[in-house]
Amino acid sequence: MPKASTYRRRNLIAVLPLLWVCCSGASARAAPDEELLGRDQGYPVGTRTTWFYDERVRVGSFSHLDSILPHHRLPRADKPRELPVAATPPAYLYQGRTIDDFLARRRITGLMVIKDGVVQVERYQYDRTPAQRLLSNSMAKSITSIAVGIALQEGRIRSLDDNAAVYAPELAGSAYGETPIRALLRMGSGVQFSERYDGSDDLSKYVSRQFRDGTIAALRSFGTRDAPAGQRFKYASVETIVLGLVVRGATGQGLSSYVTERLWQPMGAEADATWTVDPGGIEYAWGNFNATLRDWGRLAMLLADDGVRDGRQIIPRDYLIEATDFRRQPAAFAPGTATPYYGYAYQFWTYPGSSRRFALLGVYGQSIFVDPQLRLALVITAAQRDATSTGDGFGAERNALWRSLVERYGSW
Repeated sequence: MPKASTYRRRNLIAVLPLLWVCCSGASARAAPDEELLGRDQGYPVGTRTTWFYDERVRVGSFSHLDSILPHHRLPRADKPRELPVAATPPAYLYQGRTIDDFLARRRITGLMVIKDGVVQVERYQYDRTPAQRLLSNSMAKSITSIAVGIALQEGRIRSLDDNAAVYAPELAGSAYGETPIRALLRMGSGVQFSERYDGSDDLSKYVSRQFRDGTIAALRSFGTRDAPAGQRFKYASVETIVLGLVVRGATGQGLSSYVTERLWQPMGAEADATWTVDPGGIEYAWGNFNATLRDWGRLAMLLADDGVRDGRQIIPRDYLIEATDFRRQPAAFAPGTATPYYGYAYQFWTYPGSSRRFALLGVYGQSIFVDPQLRLALVITAAQRDATSTGDGFGAERNALWRSLVERYGSW
């Protein structure tokens, strides 16, 4: 294809989402709490100390994090995967409400529904656009898991039952280093660690120690195990940091480089992504991955297709199914046991029910829900006031929306 035609085609791909937003009427009404969130200041971007906790800069910061923090860039694909758009958005309903109602009630920055590879709905609020990279928070943990699965298939990781220190020898003799990779994938190290997002938990202590003493010293400072490895679920983001070090040691590449070559470009990303890094240049494997809503959608559809794009197996199928099916996990990690509702597998949240459904979740509302049987996905980026999405009812309403989408095309 001539270069001029390629240029026009890429411009068309970039413009389609903008036309979709303009035609959807999304800008005709006020978004929730838009004045509190900084509308009159153009949704300001925070600083290294304010971006996470200060909701007045949350919208701007969650769409410009790579302007605040150091990062590595993941270049886009030469030939992006096209995401066709439905001619008419379906009239989705949940609890008698519409998608417009959901947007009017919740601090959603971007929302996309994809069915069979076709975008059914694509919406933005707070003046966010398709060109902006939107923050993952802990959805990035699932990307780290995918990297582990690819390294396992390539033989760079010999076994998930190897201790982390086999590939990250700097952790030898530490509690996390002497934990099997499989237990880390399940958040089952048994190491004491608190994560409440209140500024005084172990997560905050870890970050402080990391900036003062470095990543390895910070990880080694948590050494008390109050349960045997592999027997109990307890969410601890630092376990994903250890997995990132395992990938680095096993492959000889940082996460950004490895994910670019094995996932981001093969899946057909249309825009560069970024992954913020610690003072030593190591990716925050637990979060801080930034991508456009449409590229989050491409990832969601790759997951819905069990890791296949155009006949090519990008994510190892056996690993992905094991990573997202609660039936492949011990009873302690099942839905209703790991948590009152969700289960947990290999850095993915699992749903109860007869069909395999799973989610990528991040604090303040970031979420991707996937039903492979229906080839259906819901992608949400947000700037919610509640980190865990429980206190204000957002999590329950979001779940109701997802269940309604599943029931539209199948049964729960």
